[in-house]
Amino acid sequence: MSDIITKAVEALSAKLDGTSYDGSAKFVLEGEGSIVIDSDGVRAADDATNVTLTASAETFQGILDGDINPTSAFMTGKLSLDGDMGEAMKLAGVLA
Repeated sequence: MSDIITKAVEALSAKLDGTSYDGSAKFVLEGEGSIVIDSDGVRAADDATNVTLTASAETFQGILDGDINPTSAFMTGKLSLDGDMGEAMKLAGVLA
């Protein structure tokens, strides 16, 4: 597992701050790997989920840091989405 994925798992876990997420989503960081967030927590994995969000590691970090708005990233093509748009919106609310 790459250092970037390890750090992203830690950052997402910190964002959730012990709260449970009742959906399932996967973040694919181009060239690095993927992260799953669901009711079991956050982990490096490539499981099937309700929505898959794909971005560069830089874009993902910007979203986590609050420097990049996820909706703007999606609208400008920096973030792609495959699956349930409602699930993505719910996830954005959790990570804000």
